[in-house]
Amino acid sequence: MEPPQPISLAVHVEHWPIAGAFAISRGTKTQASVVVAELTDGRYRGRGECVPYARYGETVEGVAEAIAALRDGIARGLDRGGLQQAVPPGAARNALDCAFWDLAAKRSRRPVHELAGLPTLKPLVTAYTISLATPAAMAEQASKAAGRALLKVKLGGADDPARISAVRRAAPRAELIVDANEAWSADNLPDNLAACAQAGVTLVEQPLPADEDEVLARIRRPLPVCADESVHARASLPGLVGKYDAVNIKLDKAGGLTEALAMVKDAERLGFVLMAGCMVATSLAMAPAMLVAQRARVVDLDGALLLARDRPDGLRYEGSLVHPPTPALWG
Repeated sequence: MEPPQPISLAVHVEHWPIAGAFAISRGTKTQASVVVAELTDGRYRGRGECVPYARYGETVEGVAEAIAALRDGIARGLDRGGLQQAVPPGAARNALDCAFWDLAAKRSRRPVHELAGLPTLKPLVTAYTISLATPAAMAEQASKAAGRALLKVKLGGADDPARISAVRRAAPRAELIVDANEAWSADNLPDNLAACAQAGVTLVEQPLPADEDEVLARIRRPLPVCADESVHARASLPGLVGKYDAVNIKLDKAGGLTEALAMVKDAERLGFVLMAGCMVATSLAMAPAMLVAQRARVVDLDGALLLARDRPDGLRYEGSLVHPPTPALWG
C-alpha cells in the first residue's frame, strides 16, 4: 500500500461579474471578488471558495495571503481539525475548511453529508434579493420576481417604509424578508418595524449597528429580528439571547462548514430560529452552505443567481428551488 501523499495547496483570486449591480446600505458593487483554495494529494482535488468582506476588516489580498501562509503547514500534515485552532473564524478559514471537506469526500467517494453524519440533502426554497434603490425601482425589481416564493428586500434609507410598501404591492403573494444591513437607528426602528409588520414581512435582519444590540432587548418586537453582522462563530451566540429571535449563519463569518454545523446545534439549543445565508459568490461558495440550510427556517442562497454567469457544474436552480450540489462542483 502506497503511503499517503502530502497535500499541496494552491490559491486563486477570481472576479465574477454581477448581473447589473448589487446594492445594500453600505454601497454598490458590480463584481464578486472571491478567493478559492484548492487542495490536492496528486490524485484527488478539493476546493473551497470564500468572499473577503471589508465590514470585518478583510481584503482579497489579505485573505489570499493568509491562506497561502498555511501551505507548508498543510504539506506537513495540518488537517481540518488542526485548522480550527490555527486560523481564526473568517473567510480564509472558510475556504480551507470547505476544501478539506471536499477533498475528504473525493478520497472516500462518499458525499459530505454522509461524512458529517447528516441525512441526504433535499432541494430547498431560497430567497431572491431585491437590491436597495428608490421605491419605484425596487417595485420594478419585485414585479419581475413576483412569481418567486421568497424575496429578500434590502433596505437602509429614509424612505424604507415606502420601499417595503412598494415591494409588497408589486409582489403581493411572495413571502418577504428584510435586511437593513445595520442602517437603521434607535429613533426610526419602531416606525420601520411597524411598516414591515404591516407589509406582512416574515423577518427583519440586522436593523441596527452591531454595537447597538442592547436597544433590541428593550423594545417590543412586532416581528422576528435576525442577527447577521452581530453573529459570527459559536462564541457570539450567548450574547444575542434576548436581543434577537433568529441568527443568520454564514460560512464566511463562521470560518467554514465545521464551525457552522456546530453553530446550528448551539443556536437551536439557545432557542434561535435559523437562517442560512451567503455572500454574493459562485455556486462553489453556496454548495457547503446547503448542509447548514437543511435545518434553517429561512434560506438565502441566491448569491450565484445574482451573477452574470456561474462556474461550470454550478448549483441547479428551478425558480426558487435550489438543488444540492453534484460531486463535480463540491462534496
